[in-house]
Amino acid sequence: MKGEGRSVDVANRHPRLRIDRRRVAAAIALLDANAGKFRGGCPPGVLSVAFLQDPALAGLHARYLGDPSATDVITFAGDPANHVAGEICVSVDAAARRAGDTAARLSREIALYLVHGWLHLAGYDDGNPASRRAIRRAEARAMRLLARSAAMPRFKLA
Repeated sequence: MKGEGRSVDVANRHPRLRIDRRRVAAAIALLDANAGKFRGGCPPGVLSVAFLQDPALAGLHARYLGDPSATDVITFAGDPANHVAGEICVSVDAAARRAGDTAARLSREIALYLVHGWLHLAGYDDGNPASRRAIRRAEARAMRLLARSAAMPRFKLA
């Protein structure tokens, strides 16, 4: 999908998840348009977003980070020299557990994971208390931006 100046490749690998890929790309485009508020934003290039089940994300977590446990989101940096911004891998199952049974909460939780991954690509980290506070503040700003602009992507489990 084409976002604002960026190609966004969306892969839905969760059998029950229903998404509107255009809204995901629009949310990324809005974040990109406001990159100055977020350390310059995600690098230029193709951004891949994958919506996965827990076992798939746990497998990536084990293979690339040496931790076989389930997690909510993993971000892989790309190669801007080759026009690849990176990849954001989101656990739909983790979002569903955290959100409970309402579609609005699920959409918000998955959007938060998407924002979190985008912020990692923008240079935010959460490896220590100070950097965790900084990324949480940036997440809150980004989520308010999406909500105020009516650009919050919608997700639903069938």
